Amino acid sequence: MNAHKADSQDICFVPKGDYAAVIEQHRGTPCEEGNFVDKDGKVLGRHKGIIRYTIGQRKNLGISFTKPMYVCEIRPEDNTVVLGEAEDLFSTEMDVSDVNWISGTAPTEPFRCKVKIRYRKPEEWAMVIPLSSQKIHVVFDETQRAITPGQAAVLYDGDVVLGGGVIER
Repeated sequence: MNAHKADSQDICFVPKGDYAAVIEQHRGTPCEEGNFVDKDGKVLGRHKGIIRYTIGQRKNLGISFTKPMYVCEIRPEDNTVVLGEAEDLFSTEMDVSDVNWISGTAPTEPFRCKVKIRYRKPEEWAMVIPLSSQKIHVVFDETQRAITPGQAAVLYDGDVVLGGGVIER
């Protein structure tokens, strides 16, 4: 009976958790292999398609190193995955686009609030600088790990959602 099943934190229709296979099936073509590079652009090896990686990932890269390496950036424009060390994952700033303001009115002046960048991570204090009605620049008080483009950023004033958008960088 479904009522007794554990809650899912995953997409239930993905067989065996193989997201890449579902995406490739939907596209009708396999995802192209490309280069793993370091932050200076030096080629470190080949990857099996950018859809198989996420910012902050360390395991299942299919390549070994003498020290732990992490996915720091995914560049769809040239099919490149940038690898780096743990400290390369940390940042205090991000841009957010396609912002939807719950009040319907975009702020025009910088303001402080809490911002959440990941489902299981608590929101953190930040300065929000409006760039336009649908774009903001966020500067966190504390360094954040693996700010991930494409993920949602949600702004809070206590328990009240102010708005949210898509992380760009």
